Amino acid sequence: MSEAQAHKITDVRRAYDAFRKTLKVDALEEERRALEERMGEPGFWDAQEAAQKTVLRLKALKELTDTCNKLRQRLDDVATLEELAELEGDPAAKEEVERELASIQEGVDGLQLRTYFTGEHDHLSASVEIHPGAGGVDACDWAEMVMRLLTRYAERRGFEVEVVELDHEEQAGIKSATLRVKGDGAFGWLKSERGTHRLVRISPFDAQSRRQTAFAAVDITPEFDDKIEVDIKDVDLRVDTYSAGGPGGQHVNKTQSAVRITHRPTGIVVQCQSERSQHANKRTCMTMLKNRIVRLELEKREAAAAAGWQTKSNMGFGAEDRIRTYTLQPFTLAKDMRTGFSETNVQAVLDGKIDGFVEAYLKWAAEGMPPRRGASDE
Repeated sequence: MSEAQAHKITDVRRAYDAFRKTLKVDALEEERRALEERMGEPGFWDAQEAAQKTVLRLKALKELTDTCNKLRQRLDDVATLEELAELEGDPAAKEEVERELASIQEGVDGLQLRTYFTGEHDHLSASVEIHPGAGGVDACDWAEMVMRLLTRYAERRGFEVEVVELDHEEQAGIKSATLRVKGDGAFGWLKSERGTHRLVRISPFDAQSRRQTAFAAVDITPEFDDKIEVDIKDVDLRVDTYSAGGPGGQHVNKTQSAVRITHRPTGIVVQCQSERSQHANKRTCMTMLKNRIVRLELEKREAAAAAGWQTKSNMGFGAEDRIRTYTLQPFTLAKDMRTGFSETNVQAVLDGKIDGFVEAYLKWAAEGMPPRRGASDE
């Protein structure tokens, strides 16, 4: 048993060393020290937006490097414990080694997922847009459920979620929502959710309690660096202002502070109502528009833009960009159409526990994304 444990420790340490090298943890620790020094400099907080980005980056670096170093220390400790257990012939100590090794392996597996962050923009924060598709009021209700799912997942990963725009449907659910998910790696963790999500259930809005299928579209855009220049001409923009929707008598609901901007050349529409002033909402809209335009241009260069930008006109049965189906009736199953990964505890999935789906997607994407399954494979 001791020899087997020694081999396990060696294997786990080898895996640890491999992902540490891939993630360039030594370089990240240098960056961490540099950022900590920068935060101590006079005038650091004078530029609030830049300072906040530095704080978020430092937080992510601390979390990653601290986790790596703790795992290395635990590996050293368990190796020492294994030697003592063998020397003393202590069965209880050997069992403790087994438990600790399993826990360390789980930690190593979790960090190895970061090695699948091969995209150029995976480290960035993200903008998330959610729209109902086919399905009437059920689709609006479903869109709100998807918003809750993504918000809970992002918060569980330690990201800050800000509601930029939220338009409620009068009967139930939402007409649209835009979220900003702030934090290092937010786009990398959320990009798997881009596409059409399909729900099958007994409709709570049907007097005859019939089964209903509803769709919701999710769009994920990385928040690009401010240094990226985008030429946006005023003549290409249509700017509309309106009163923000939603419950309550807040200031934003009483004035024409909400802003919607349409970029005529691309058809991209962005809107914001989270700020108190029209000027601030317009500024946020312009940032969102720049991000969308940059992403569109990048996708065109990669010859992958066309399908991704037809989401909102193709949200129904047979939609080519459908990524996942959540079935609540006549059985419970959430199944990803790309990877084939499935989960029977759909309520947990709807509560934001989509780690298995994200992990399967990252591995699937890293392996070259084989042809996805069709609707007949559901």
